Amino acid sequence: MTPEQVYLFHEGTWFHSYRCMGAHPAREDGEEGVRFTVWAPHAQQVGLAGDWNGWDGSKDTLYRIPDSGIWSRFFPGMQAGTFYKYQLMGPHGETFLKADPYAFQAEVRPATASVVTDLSGYQWNDGAWRRRGKSPFNKPLNIYEMHLGTWRQKDDGTFYTYREMAELLIPYLLEMSYTHVEFMPLAEHPYDRSWGYQGTGFYALTSRYGAPHDFMYLVDKLHQAGIGVLLDWVPAHFAKDAHGLRQFDGTPLYEYGDPQKAERPGWGTLSFDYAKPEVVSYLISNALFWMDMYHIDGLRVDAVTSMIRLDFEKPPGQYRTNAHGGLENLEAISFLQLLNKTVFHYYPNALMMAEESSAWPGVTAPVHEGGLGFNYKWNMGWMNDTLSYMEHDFDQRPSKHNLLTFPMMYAYSENFTLPLSHDEVVHGKRSLLNKMPGSYEQKFAGLRILLGYLMTHPGKKLLFMGGEFGQFIEWKDEEQLDWLLLDYESHRKHMYYTAALNRLYAKEKALWEMDHDIHGFEWLSADDNNQSVISFMRKGKKPGDTLLVVINFQPRSYAAYRIGAPRPGQYIEIFNSDHADFGGEGLLNVGEIKTEKLAWHQQAQSLEIKLPPLGMVILKKKPPKTRRMKESVETKGAKTGKTAKSSKSAKSAKSAKSAISVNTADPAETAGTAVTSSAEPNIKRSGRLPTSKNSTREEQE
Repeated sequence: MTPEQVYLFHEGTWFHSYRCMGAHPAREDGEEGVRFTVWAPHAQQVGLAGDWNGWDGSKDTLYRIPDSGIWSRFFPGMQAGTFYKYQLMGPHGETFLKADPYAFQAEVRPATASVVTDLSGYQWNDGAWRRRGKSPFNKPLNIYEMHLGTWRQKDDGTFYTYREMAELLIPYLLEMSYTHVEFMPLAEHPYDRSWGYQGTGFYALTSRYGAPHDFMYLVDKLHQAGIGVLLDWVPAHFAKDAHGLRQFDGTPLYEYGDPQKAERPGWGTLSFDYAKPEVVSYLISNALFWMDMYHIDGLRVDAVTSMIRLDFEKPPGQYRTNAHGGLENLEAISFLQLLNKTVFHYYPNALMMAEESSAWPGVTAPVHEGGLGFNYKWNMGWMNDTLSYMEHDFDQRPSKHNLLTFPMMYAYSENFTLPLSHDEVVHGKRSLLNKMPGSYEQKFAGLRILLGYLMTHPGKKLLFMGGEFGQFIEWKDEEQLDWLLLDYESHRKHMYYTAALNRLYAKEKALWEMDHDIHGFEWLSADDNNQSVISFMRKGKKPGDTLLVVINFQPRSYAAYRIGAPRPGQYIEIFNSDHADFGGEGLLNVGEIKTEKLAWHQQAQSLEIKLPPLGMVILKKKPPKTRRMKESVETKGAKTGKTAKSSKSAKSAKSAKSAISVNTADPAETAGTAVTSSAEPNIKRSGRLPTSKNSTREEQE
């Protein structure tokens, strides 16, 4: 270590401290070996313990770097793969063993030693992905959140390795058309059921699923397939396990010295002390480490609210106010601001997503404007309101209509990601499918419109594993997902639906191009609460990209539901959640629908559609066919010997057959509508279904 590095470490700005701290294979004075470096300012002595000395570190002591609190020593002849711990003598003469805070690998649990690991040598092949340099704001972002150990398991219940997972996961994500995968925390943690949120080794990739180069292979292959990789990151707290960071040198070092600030009673963990510059160096270096060494594209930062509020989940008397008498944790706020400034300095297009559950202002505002500096925030308000609404029985929904509409009041106050995450399908909360009221068929229809609402509402998207095929039992967190459900037609069709919806999202610019621009959304009708129907427009930069979205949250259908239209002309249905291939009843809008000169929903013209029960319909104005376009279609048909209509009908006839593989043919290429078949319910345009309770035009106005 150089004097400058020591200075930066104590200043809280040594952002690549992992390059020197910890254990590093090296060559010094002509000898091969390993240099060990650790911060332990209150220790009287630090030694290296392992099998070679009977785990007695007093025989192999490190040297204190003067006036630094840092200990270091080069051990010749030592090699990668060596198991070790630090033996520390605390300020009162007590001795104890600790894992290396900067170790790159640890023993497989329940063993707790650190492992000397050389991360170099992997040949990356994701250069094209890394050079893209695209801002995420006006791009599609559809995240598949997963727990790596319980997505799939081997027949004997053991885990797949990172390398093995690449062969299973990547084809699945491509088939389902997700843009990104988010792994729940992969830093080392002792307890499986903490899901990685109670860590002990922040630089040690968990050894449950293999070695560091195996994870590099997984990320590399994901990037080559065009899939981004996000990692759940936990700088809010750490586990109390004896070999971890707690009382590391015999004193509160990584945690606050004040128990009221350090303790997290609800979680049984300890908070990091963000007032210590060395802890700031440790954590920011860790964030960059995952991006530098593993090519991670971004971090979802866990439990931000617990970091910035001193009273988080604590009763009166169990927390202290700050120096100004407020409840803000001022040093945690400064840490997060510096974290984001630093990450975006090195990785301008990284994704930094905050799980912030309060109404804290400016989470995604720039630091120079007083914000925390993230570029995305999980929209917990949208999630809570939407799931609360969906769990209500159908007869209660008219009185709860504001749960659907209120989130639009703040939809542009931050850059939001809409999360249907693991937290909502565990600990007795039930799976997404089982939250839905009604019959078996209505549950699936309800889940279809929930996912449809997710995809059409402003904001980026996140869905936890299992929701895409209708996991019926909530996440069990020890066993793999219930893939056996795909032996049943309803679940196969739901998987096909999710894949088709994902492809529609990726294709239609209106669903993501202006996610953070208030002009990208416009209500058609927000107040049809009596029928529990909402309708709105999603807009792209070009008028021709505009989509009309109508969602019916009641199990009754309408033969002629009128909506306003922004421009006159012919509209076609490009998506319908009620298609039979998705498990619906097949109430579709086949062919073209012409607008009428009848003002409706503050628009100069309108049109009537069939609206299925518990269904979502998406319409798009048909572009005018120029003479050149017509000639091109005719010429193409003559060359292939097929008409455009017959070719499209063939594509529309495909359906999901495989238990895991799904057909995701481009919805825009099917006949007349993305999901419309030739079979059409025998309903007259002016008629009413027996279950219909359609309002009059005057009532709708």
